[in-house]
Amino acid sequence: MKASVIHQFGPPNVLTYQDMPDPEPRAGEIRIKVHAATVNRVLDVAVRRGEQRHRGVVPPFILGVDCAGIVDKIGAGVTHWKLGDHVAAAGTMPLDIVAEDEKSYSGPKGMMGIKRQGGFAELVCVPSIAVNRLPQNLSFHEAAVVMRHCPTAWNLLVNIAKLKKGEWVLIMGASGNLGSVGIQIARNVIGANVIATAGSRARADIGLELGAHHAIDYATQDLHAEIMKITEGKGVDVLYDNIANPKILPKAFHTIGMNGRLVTAGAHGGPDVMIDFFHLYDKRITIRGMPGYREEDLPTCFQAAADGKIKVKIAHVLPLSKAAEAHRLMESDPGMGKIVLDPTMG
Repeated sequence: MKASVIHQFGPPNVLTYQDMPDPEPRAGEIRIKVHAATVNRVLDVAVRRGEQRHRGVVPPFILGVDCAGIVDKIGAGVTHWKLGDHVAAAGTMPLDIVAEDEKSYSGPKGMMGIKRQGGFAELVCVPSIAVNRLPQNLSFHEAAVVMRHCPTAWNLLVNIAKLKKGEWVLIMGASGNLGSVGIQIARNVIGANVIATAGSRARADIGLELGAHHAIDYATQDLHAEIMKITEGKGVDVLYDNIANPKILPKAFHTIGMNGRLVTAGAHGGPDVMIDFFHLYDKRITIRGMPGYREEDLPTCFQAAADGKIKVKIAHVLPLSKAAEAHRLMESDPGMGKIVLDPTMG
């Protein structure tokens, strides 16, 4: 098979497109013929640069913390899947052999693309218990992006913030991956009143295109004044922020109303931010950080995307041979939509 391999940490050209032995599924595993794998700012780009060595990545290695494709081969003991099934896999999973019905696995775990070979390859093997079925009307490119961001956004808004229909939510980073997905979940799935904001008029207006009721350019508008006007002085019920911009988050925090909630799963713009503790206790605000997602939410997220309630933002689809170029693009504009690598493209 062909794969994009890092042999040492460094600039994008350390990614080598080369022949590798076809992986063979162990007992309890399936092999996926990869049709899509996303490029991620931290778990791919920063790892490749050598900035995430604490994660234990040891070159030579195949990156790619998610993938979507077709079941290509089945290991011993696997009964839940058949050849040709459309599937996706991502995140933390068992590293040792595990039966597909195992409920008490206590062995080592790790992310694909970090602790086990990842999705930047034509073929990848994963435990059957870590595989998710895809709706037939959801493309592999969309599915890979949904797998990466939608379950996290869903977990933050639905499970952690418990956003309700008719409540006000402020979505920071309207044009970003988690921001754009959050807008659609809040509006199209929950039925909340959505205010989107970003640091330019063009990026804020992307929020309107995605369904936000209001969009604020905090570079030219007074964020607090605008939100108080929109909510008639009440403030927002939920602040959804995955950036931690130290200049704007303190202002956004002041827009949270009584019994409001701040939820986050990211801090690449910070991480240190000053907040007003008087406002925190006076408004009885809850702050919850929660990375990751709940496995049981994945089918709902995939179906919402298949039904058109969530449309992911894909900036580029490139062949796997262009993985180094994909990394360069990500570094040149971290705010762009998702970049997808497709090993089936020539």
